[in-house]
Amino acid sequence: MNNDFDFKPYANESDVIRIGGLEIENRVDRVSITGDVVLTKDQTGLALARELRTLLRHIVKSLEAEKKLPETVEIKPAGEVDNPF
Repeated sequence: MNNDFDFKPYANESDVIRIGGLEIENRVDRVSITGDVVLTKDQTGLALARELRTLLRHIVKSLEAEKKLPETVEIKPAGEVDNPF
């Protein structure tokens, strides 16, 4: 994620970004972070750490802006749909 990338947490069901080996998937009811990232003690590690900090700040800011944030959100398991083709 770079400074000109505009990731808006909880805004849609389509954005996916990567930070190191992490994959961050945007949904309207959650942001999923999967994978792993190694924060080495060098310039590369510092850059990745800054990207993670920026991402988490955006997520926290978005959550704090919600006027009626529920206690919990029910996450329904993925289901199967018929192939439309």
